[in-house]
Amino acid sequence: MSPHATRLSANIVDVIAGRCFPGTVEVAGGRISRVIEGGGPFDTCVLPGFIDAHVHVESSMLVPSEFARLAVMHGTVASVNDPHEIANVMGVEGVDFMIRSGNEVPFKFHFGAPSCVPATSFETAGAQVSVDQVRALLERDEIFYLSEMMDWPGVLNGDAEVMAKLDIAKRLGKPIDGHAPGLRGDDARRYLQVGISTDHECFTKEEALDKLKYGAKILIREGSTCHNFDALYSLIDEYPDRCMLCCDDQHPDSLVRGHIDKLVGRALRCGVNRMKVLRAACVNPVLHYGLGVGLLREGDPADFIVIDNFDDLTVLKTFINGRLVAEAGRTLLGRVEPPTINHFLARPKSVADFAVEARGNAINVIEAIDGQVITNRVVVKPKVMDGLVVSDPASDVLKITVVNRYADAPPAVGFVKNFGLKDGAIASSVAHDSHNIIAVGVGDRDLCDAVNLVIEHRGGLAVASKGGRQALPLPIAGLMSGDDGFRVAEQYSRMNQLAAGLGATLAAPFMALSFMALLVIPQIKLSDRGLFDGDKFKVIDLFET
Repeated sequence: MSPHATRLSANIVDVIAGRCFPGTVEVAGGRISRVIEGGGPFDTCVLPGFIDAHVHVESSMLVPSEFARLAVMHGTVASVNDPHEIANVMGVEGVDFMIRSGNEVPFKFHFGAPSCVPATSFETAGAQVSVDQVRALLERDEIFYLSEMMDWPGVLNGDAEVMAKLDIAKRLGKPIDGHAPGLRGDDARRYLQVGISTDHECFTKEEALDKLKYGAKILIREGSTCHNFDALYSLIDEYPDRCMLCCDDQHPDSLVRGHIDKLVGRALRCGVNRMKVLRAACVNPVLHYGLGVGLLREGDPADFIVIDNFDDLTVLKTFINGRLVAEAGRTLLGRVEPPTINHFLARPKSVADFAVEARGNAINVIEAIDGQVITNRVVVKPKVMDGLVVSDPASDVLKITVVNRYADAPPAVGFVKNFGLKDGAIASSVAHDSHNIIAVGVGDRDLCDAVNLVIEHRGGLAVASKGGRQALPLPIAGLMSGDDGFRVAEQYSRMNQLAAGLGATLAAPFMALSFMALLVIPQIKLSDRGLFDGDKFKVIDLFET
């Protein structure tokens, strides 16, 4: 079928009605004009396109138009996008950039208004999105919802600014996304009763059941860092109308290999009812967020995919508004050269800036957990040399730093466990949510070199060791490349290989590093202002008293 053909015959999967039948789909003017039952037998199936119900496109290190080129290969036709990563760097200007880039392609991006920029008052961000700006965004037709409300303490405490943003969304009839990792019981009830309608942070089924009880819809997340699918997939069978699928954060190399199609396939192999899985992947996001995405009904936009069968789930073709945008594993969307916008004022650092004077016999250490954004807080005896606390690679306790990129300021320095480096350092300007520079390393010289390499490129990923210095530049807001997505994926894989060569043991060391600065996720993280206790929501000292 060519991009301009009007008929497609296959086994038609009617997810709304929960049935499959041989038939023909006719398309005219970008919409489905008729669905005709009969004919066959057919070797292929046609079904609604997949939807990522919650994703930060910036995490792919690609601009939206380039993200779309890769996603359509896997049958994704639309996504629900929280642009708060770039908003923390560029404010509303960044949101506008994402919308413009998304409009360059037929892929259906649906952006939200960032609700928490900055995410907390305990870090330095590049911008602030005020209540008035949230109102102005939500009043725009291209803004579909209020993005994840990460300030759950503000909700529980009735913070005036938080409540004002929630009230605006409710008054305008736009959904409110949640973000409340680990919140249970009465706190979960109080958080959700203000009108928050979803949560994508559940990492146990018990937590998800608690939130379902109080009215939330659960977004089952499986991305490059957070792996919650195995704990939660059974909810699809039990609550088919109240589950969706999302990746939240998807690296470029992962996106080349697959997207929501991989989650659908996993759920089917786990024995989840086929129609219930497709409801979560295709239908529920459309109904919950009011998306302009077709569901294979007469009069709908012609957004659908063709697969071989439900055992292999190979996406053969992807259509958006009747246009063939991917076929046989190849994208048919052309590249769009993006403009460059940025906010990067950090100046080069010296080795002495990263020295830590010993002030006690015990330090608070961040313990990273592979496959999770949550961390543990552990107390260890520091390794001291010449009166300074240094990395202890033998115990896998390494120095970690966050450097303010929006002003010239001294680095914040702490220690982290489980990165596994035996040599060198890695650094990144992708550091959720304020996106300052974050680095971890064995020695101060390499740590400084890695940080300065990121500064030199005004954003990016860097590796520094006795073997040399290499970078993946991310000049767009320090978050994204303007390059071809397949090339970025190759470069990113190379950077991970270099990190592994230094001893890194985490599956995705750069992504894991980026979350060591995410203060709204417990238990302990590092901002440019120091160590932060996510449970008590306050800054703490490096040295345990």
